[in-house]
Amino acid sequence: MNHWSDQPVCAFDLETTGPDPTSARIVTACVAMLDPARESPAPESVRTWLLDPGIPIPPGATAVHGISTEAARSGGAEYRSGYTEIRDVLRQAWDAGAVVVAFNASFDLTLMDAEGRRQGFDPLVPALVADPYVIDREMDRYRRGKRTLGDVCRHYGVPLDNSHEAQADAVAAAHLLSALVGKYPDLRTLDIVAEQTRWHAERQRSFAEYLVRNGRDASDVNGEWPIRRSA
Repeated sequence: MNHWSDQPVCAFDLETTGPDPTSARIVTACVAMLDPARESPAPESVRTWLLDPGIPIPPGATAVHGISTEAARSGGAEYRSGYTEIRDVLRQAWDAGAVVVAFNASFDLTLMDAEGRRQGFDPLVPALVADPYVIDREMDRYRRGKRTLGDVCRHYGVPLDNSHEAQADAVAAAHLLSALVGKYPDLRTLDIVAEQTRWHAERQRSFAEYLVRNGRDASDVNGEWPIRRSA
């Protein structure tokens, strides 16, 4: 019997102008098809992009991914054409039955959806998505410490060089998913999209309740996954 984890893997990551996926723009991107038998993707299976986002890149964002406004303007592709290429490659992966793997996928896919709608595209309709961030938080709920990509990779022994470089982060997320499935083999038999949607919604609902109990604003807490469509 084939399971979702037997499907081809499409690793995906964006580096952007800011932390809000409903307003940030793409600076760099990677989409890489991975063969589970290989440690790294074949060069011909990797697509990377540097885009000119058309707005200044804040210094804080440059400090994260290393791309300045000047570098993006001088070497980046025209934004709409670059965005369209990324969207088309993702759609081709889904049409081929691949599982798109992204760490904290609701950021990357929400941004892809929001940017598409801003430019007049139809809403993005994802197919098979696996998010090691959501899966790890469910499988190991009570582990203390941060859950950044680097932290989670270290916990599972997954190498991550050049953190916040799109290709490095995308490939690390794919290897992290493999490590999670290896440790928790029952994941293979789940309706993984439905379960991640439920896990994320339950966790966000619990977080909102915690904030309210402590007199804090919970209006920004959003339980939608893998795309946040409500404001």
